[in-house]
Amino acid sequence: MTTEQQPLNSGFGATTTAREVLAGRDLTGKVAIVTGGYSGVGLETTRALAEAGATVIVTARTKEKAQTALAGIPGVEIDTLELTDPASIDAFAKRFLDSQRPLDILINNAGIMAPPLQRDARGYESQFATNHLGHFQLTLRLWPALKQAKTARVVSVSSRGIRFGGVDFDDPNFERRDYDKWQAYGQSKTANALFAVALDKRGRVHNIRAFSVHPGGILTDLIRYLPAEELEALKSTGEVLKTPEQGAATTVWCATSPQLEGKGGVYCLDCDIAKVISNYDAAQQLAGVLPRAIDPELAEKLWELSEKLTGVKFSD
Repeated sequence: MTTEQQPLNSGFGATTTAREVLAGRDLTGKVAIVTGGYSGVGLETTRALAEAGATVIVTARTKEKAQTALAGIPGVEIDTLELTDPASIDAFAKRFLDSQRPLDILINNAGIMAPPLQRDARGYESQFATNHLGHFQLTLRLWPALKQAKTARVVSVSSRGIRFGGVDFDDPNFERRDYDKWQAYGQSKTANALFAVALDKRGRVHNIRAFSVHPGGILTDLIRYLPAEELEALKSTGEVLKTPEQGAATTVWCATSPQLEGKGGVYCLDCDIAKVISNYDAAQQLAGVLPRAIDPELAEKLWELSEKLTGVKFSD
């Protein structure tokens, strides 16, 4: 049964922190993977889960930077993963599966935003490859461990950037159209949300539930590609900026909250299920999710495209 895309009135809000979401919760014995969980919102997600007792595996391109950022946080393991490298994804997944541990929480957090046109070794546009395709392959490779957990959750970090554009199924890698870094970002973030819809459909029989989240406006290393004038424009959108601790709250809420038991396949913000909005006009642009980002038919179309582009087929 599809979960309704309608707020629960959770009692939390935009200023809630990840620690507040987990107040009084004991995650001892739970195992989580957080991609890119060593900076910005990912770091605060890791910190909150670890402080609540979970074992958190943090993935990074290079261990050294992650080791410095995560020093002093208990219960954290660091492993290497490059999301644009299929061999790196498979190697990481194999290492985790070889540990024979269940995977209770998978947080697909790592991402890039609005770089100049870059392509991976396959020729795929870097934002689509990093933000969506890499996480798609990783999730499918880790499927046995998610099933082993009996009650697992997968959280994909999306963005209000879905407003910049949907998935272009005819030319997802900008091979025939002119590259626009914001359209590419919007495509990848819409893909994150659609992925949660299709994944939840496949996972619910195993009690694996999937969610996508907009963490809020937060100034992190994600803005490193933006020139000063674009950064100022972002700041003037009217969205109240959050701290990284507040930005991590919705991710942690989706990953752990009892309020979401039996639910999934929804887009969340401010520690609640978002409402559906018809457009991003001035009055609505911060308030919810566009229908195209949670459309089940588009989600299935994206799933088929993702299997084709990655060469990784879902096997239940």
